[in-house]
Amino acid sequence: MLTPRFPLGSPARLFAGSIERRVDGLAIAILTTLAVIVAFTFRDYGLGWDDYTHSEYGDLLLSLYGSGFSDRRALSFVNLYMYGGGFDMLAALAGKLLPFDHFETRRLIGAVIGLIGLMVTWRLGRRLGGPIAGVLALILLAICPLYYGHMFINPKDAPFAVAMVVLLLGLVRAAQEYPRPQPATVALVGVALGLTIGTRVIGGISGFYALGGAAFILAVEAGTLGVRSAAARFGRILVCLVPGIILAYLIMGLVWPWSVLEPLNPLRAIEYFSHFFEKPWKEMFDGALLPVPDMPRSYVPTLFVLNIPEVLLALGLGGIAGAIVTLARRDVPVQQRAALLMVAIAATLPIAFTVITRPAMYNGIRHFVFVTPPLAALGGWAGAWLLARMQTLGRPALAAAAAVLLGLAALPAIDMVRLHPYQYTHFNQFAGGIRAADERYMIDYWGLAFKQAAQQLRAKLVERLEVPAGNHGWRIAVCGPHSAAQVELGPEFHTTWDSKGADFALMLGEFYCRELSAPVLVEIEREGVIYARVYDIRARSVLSLFTIPPIQ
Repeated sequence: MLTPRFPLGSPARLFAGSIERRVDGLAIAILTTLAVIVAFTFRDYGLGWDDYTHSEYGDLLLSLYGSGFSDRRALSFVNLYMYGGGFDMLAALAGKLLPFDHFETRRLIGAVIGLIGLMVTWRLGRRLGGPIAGVLALILLAICPLYYGHMFINPKDAPFAVAMVVLLLGLVRAAQEYPRPQPATVALVGVALGLTIGTRVIGGISGFYALGGAAFILAVEAGTLGVRSAAARFGRILVCLVPGIILAYLIMGLVWPWSVLEPLNPLRAIEYFSHFFEKPWKEMFDGALLPVPDMPRSYVPTLFVLNIPEVLLALGLGGIAGAIVTLARRDVPVQQRAALLMVAIAATLPIAFTVITRPAMYNGIRHFVFVTPPLAALGGWAGAWLLARMQTLGRPALAAAAAVLLGLAALPAIDMVRLHPYQYTHFNQFAGGIRAADERYMIDYWGLAFKQAAQQLRAKLVERLEVPAGNHGWRIAVCGPHSAAQVELGPEFHTTWDSKGADFALMLGEFYCRELSAPVLVEIEREGVIYARVYDIRARSVLSLFTIPPIQ
């Protein structure tokens, strides 16, 4: 905290409390501003590769419950039954109630869940280091394009990230209230654990966060209180958490019904996802086309360094280092040191595990969105410490440090405005921005640009007063996600993989889509990078849309 510590009840202490309230008010104002931005922009985000299938899964899950479990199609639907469908069910239900079209509703619900994640990250940062740490954590996550962009478009990884940070907040609260967590804390842990594993079974990695914090407290208390007393206190918190574990199982079963059909189904899901379960394809990484099962161990660390805003990286890494140093400080309560340890594990273990095990890696680091909230919380904690140090040097030093931090935070925020609605494609200045990264890495791997391309194509045809010949509608060849293209284009267009006889070609700007020798009707670009094009290929011979064979 920046405010000095005064004796309880003194006028200065009351003034310090006023400062804290103002800082908390600033956090609420930021969240409110973000909510307003969401309300005006959620319709701008298009569909990606997985949206249509996830939307079907949500409908099937509602049918499962609505039919009294007689309609069991959801329990064998592609491979999505091995994931939880809480988000898909919620979006499908909201679609029946809200006055937006189905996919706009999905975008809005995703954004609302993302805002909850931002709020929880604020509270997590506040618990680690006070109001200043909390508001800095909120700012750092809000200006993280990976998190902000995916919260609109990603039906798995973004809700999972939010569930994970809610669980992390619950675990931090449990550590700070050790060995007798409050009933509200137990309930928070139970609900969040159920949602986490019920969204992606990899949520079980959170057990290592809890184990690390518990082992630290047990080891320290064994040295100060004796082994027997330490063990008794540890046993007490285990008993207190039993109702939370039961609640977690019930919540998991609600959002992931397949998981409770048989006791071993979650383990079967782990086994299934431990191997690459799709037909291998190639993606661009560091200028080379590599099969996704053969990506180097450096894949995730490299993309974190190139995708995450520099200020978040610097403060986050500083927070991790500071948390490790704090573990040895006996003047800090053991519960608080354990809380910092758990958040540091949450920010580092998933990346370290990936480097060690080297699984198939693809689609950038969307699978690791859940690492950004704990990184932001630690970054907020480190930033608050830095500002407190500057305060000891006088108000000019404090003002200068605050201005530098705000300036550094403004840079990625400006990039996000320029990239809208493709914030998730951001590359930082270490990569040279998206223009320099375009030839070396995947940019719009989610295929989001088809929405704007479709809108502009329809507007162009209306402007030219063009109508399709006969009654068959326009025929459009697509290099990219066909379901997304069909939804965005509408019923007057018919999508196909075959360019023969097509009127237009809708192409992503990625390496696997050819640049055609044909008139360009529409071009979607950001900072000189092409996200999508529409070509007029009427009366032209186009042998193939692809530089490599498509996955059908």
